[in-house]
Amino acid sequence: MWSRKELKETAKERIGQNHWKAVLAALAFTILCGGSGLFGSAGGFAGGLSDSDSSQEIDQEYYEEYSPDNEIDMVLEDNFFLFLMVLFLIVMVVILVVLLIALPLNILVFNPLEIGVSRFFTRNLREQAQVKEMCFAFDRSYKNCVKVTFFRDLHILLWALLLIIPGIVKSYEYRLVPYILGECPDMERKEALALSGNMMHGNKWKAFVLDLSFLGWYLLNGLTLGILGVFYLNPYVCQTRAALYAALKEQYLQSGKISN
Repeated sequence: MWSRKELKETAKERIGQNHWKAVLAALAFTILCGGSGLFGSAGGFAGGLSDSDSSQEIDQEYYEEYSPDNEIDMVLEDNFFLFLMVLFLIVMVVILVVLLIALPLNILVFNPLEIGVSRFFTRNLREQAQVKEMCFAFDRSYKNCVKVTFFRDLHILLWALLLIIPGIVKSYEYRLVPYILGECPDMERKEALALSGNMMHGNKWKAFVLDLSFLGWYLLNGLTLGILGVFYLNPYVCQTRAALYAALKEQYLQSGKISN
């Protein structure tokens, strides 16, 4: 059985052996796959109302009904709703454009890169891995890697549409898919998803607690404006998750359910 302490100690040791390459691999993955979009919106309107000079005397009842204050309120109200409609359309267009750009990038670039980064940190457990491992999925069974990770994401999304919690559970069930493809890029979709699910069986909650154990580090990372994450936390987390995969793989091999 694996423990959080052992995984973290292994991760620290291996990062120390290959620190700068681990930093580079984690940084590249964080920038390309973990960055957040920037949305800036600014809006406003100005209206100018001028009163024309008139020599005619205004009737009191007419003035009360069509006073300048009432006209200003009506104009402001109409402009406000018009502004909201325009703002809504702009936001929807921006979201649509982002989706049209982000989805193909995620499917064709980021997911294969995730496999490569997973392979880097898996190999880094046994030797000083090379940064070129990040491009592994682009050179080996690229189409199959794209297909498998696409269906992984689709399954997680469909479960998340039911309720948030099932989507989170599925994300942990399929967590090992990039590591599996990093070693067996030709593995079929159903086999890869099933293997990840079997290896994570009984370990999803422990993996969740393992992620929670980094919460204090993330708070410190926020205080350092992300500097701690670049030089230590991101490679530390990536290496720990790779150590989890190695531990679960060894555990699964010893159970006799798969052959080495």
